[in-house]
Formats: sequence, structure tokens, C-alpha cells
Amino acid sequence: MKLGMIGLGRMGGNMTERLRQHGHEVASYARSGGGTADSLKELVSQLERPRVVWMMIPAGAPTEETFQALLGLCDAEDVIIDGGNSYFRDSQRRATEASERGLRFVDAGVSGGIWGLQVGYCLMVGGEEDAVAVVEPAFRALAPENGYAHTGPAGAGHFVKMVHNGIEYGLMQAYAEGFDIMQGSEFDLDLGQISGIWREGSVVRSWLLDLLHQALADRGNDLAGIAPYVQDSGEGRWTVFEAIAEDVPAPVITAALYARFASRVEESFAAKINAALREQFGGHAIKTE
Repeated sequence: MKLGMIGLGRMGGNMTERLRQHGHEVASYARSGGGTADSLKELVSQLERPRVVWMMIPAGAPTEETFQALLGLCDAEDVIIDGGNSYFRDSQRRATEASERGLRFVDAGVSGGIWGLQVGYCLMVGGEEDAVAVVEPAFRALAPENGYAHTGPAGAGHFVKMVHNGIEYGLMQAYAEGFDIMQGSEFDLDLGQISGIWREGSVVRSWLLDLLHQALADRGNDLAGIAPYVQDSGEGRWTVFEAIAEDVPAPVITAALYARFASRVEESFAAKINAALREQFGGHAIKTE
């Protein structure tokens, strides 16, 4: 099949390459250049109806602006795919807006990172059956065997990807805390060696552990050159919001999100409050600045 890819970054560029390797024709556009088109209008003109246009760009304003532009450029029955990490409520709204113009919208949660070109991408897809069917050959080319699923109507794909990323937060934090305990212990432990043996037969083995083992091999036990600052891109927050809305306890994911917040605080006012209170009620010594 032929489709258009918007965004040629670490994800979009590799996905474009994998699609081409599997025999699909991909027109492309990126603001930074390097695609087959110099504008969204030119990209749309390079496709045959019903067109398939895949956005692989950052969630938020970039996706919204591009989506609104595509509404004015595409025709009835064309399919717009959002493969970024958009909030699922936005995807539901966009599906409605597209439908009002006779267009079709698909939300595709994509996991695989920079390794996807080689091993494939896990795809969690939401949208109407007829729209998903149009794009399914591309989905199956991008995913490894059994790595693609149509999870439900519009919004379902991004909802499942949101929860996936929330779980990822918790898994990453568990590894981080465990290795932190070992790094600060009385034993002179080789964390690279330990991460290596845990990959073989251990109940905590995983792809994340494989990646941690590689990071320790590259940078050493102290992970030289990496600042203790952890960003989040929104999915963990949204997962916690939905847990609250559904009255579902999610202490691990919530704590992992808060740990990321804490990593960005250079000076904690809350810690000052705690120290001041200990001095006031117990006469405990404080450490001055």
C-alpha cells in the first residue's frame, strides 16, 4: 500500500524505513526537511484516494495543528492516523471532528523506541473497523508477529498505550530503586555483572533489564555523564488521572511519577519545612546552607 508519513524523527524515520523494507510505498514530510514533500499540501497530493496520512510527531500543539491542517487538505474516506502519544480524550474528539467531515481517524499507540526498525513495533490501534482495515497491511508490516491489535473504537489505542507507559514508569522505578540500594551497600558490587546474570533465568528479567545492562556496560557502575533528572511526557500523569477517575488504586505508578518530579527539584522547600518542624518540636539539629 501507499501512505504518507508526517515526521521523520527517531520513530517516524525508522518506521518509514521498515515500511519500505516490507514493500510499502511511503511519501513523507518533515518540517526539518528530508522527505518527499516540502509541505503538507504537497504530501497529500502525492497520495491516491482514499489517502492514508500518518502523523508521527509530538503530542499536543504539533499534533493538533497538523491534524487541523489535514482536515482541510484531505477528502472524504481518507484516513488520518495519529501515532504519537496523544491523550486518548483528544483522540476521541479528533475522531468526531474527522467524521463530521467524512474523514476517518485512527489512533495508534506505538511502542518500540529506537529498536523498532530491527525488531518491530508493538501497535495498539483504535478506530472504526473500516478505517483500521485500510491501514492493516502497514500495521502488520510494522509489528512483529502477534505484536499488533485493534483494541477498540477511537481512543482505545491511545488509552491502552497510556496505561502501557504508566506500567513502564513503575517497572523503571523498581529497577532504579533496587540498583540504588545495591550501589550504596557495604559490598563492592559490580552492577553490570549483576544486571547480566539477572537476564538469565531470573524472574525479574525483561527487555528493560537488557537495556539497563547495556547502559551499565557503556557507562560503568556510576553511569557517568548522566544527570539524575528524569522527564515525563504525560502518559504517566494521564494514567494516574484515570485511576483516580475510576477509583482504582495505583500506588506504584503514582509513586513512580512522583519520583520523576522529585528528580527535577534542585532544592526542596518541603525538605526545609520538615527540618524546621523537627527543630521546633524536638530541638533536633539542622544543617545550614
